[in-house]
Amino acid sequence: MNNNDVLRRIRYTFDLSDSNMIAIFDQADANVTREQISNWLKKEENPGYIEISDSELAVFLNGLINEKRGRKDGPLPEPEKRLNNNIVFRKLNIALNLQAQDVLDILELAGLRVSKHELSAFFRSPKHKHYRVCQDQILRNYLSGLQLKFRDGLKLKEDFKWK
Repeated sequence: MNNNDVLRRIRYTFDLSDSNMIAIFDQADANVTREQISNWLKKEENPGYIEISDSELAVFLNGLINEKRGRKDGPLPEPEKRLNNNIVFRKLNIALNLQAQDVLDILELAGLRVSKHELSAFFRSPKHKHYRVCQDQILRNYLSGLQLKFRDGLKLKEDFKWK
């Protein structure tokens, strides 16, 4: 999936304002401007559109983890230089503190049935023999399920609301 699409969908799902997004980047010690965020969120055909890099999205996801789970003592983790769907999927699960059954329920909300074994294959090391690449369709369905759960009113939890 396109990094800008992922960022747009996360913003919409959790109803994040520009200020919220700046604060999330700040949680990962990254300074971004409202203009940068605005340009990342524009559609590709818009003249001001700028692609968000893998490392910039990784910083955002690390900031989201820090925002939702609290910042750990010590140095911040280095953001990945290259992202893939598996890493995005894992970072969102960590940020939201989801267990396997929660993820399966979210995927089912979006109309996708996956077994626990299939799900665990996405989170294995790429060197593991049972590792499976997370295709765009899986990540897209996961983001749609998150939207159904947290944005569209199904089991909306107050602790996932930003100020």
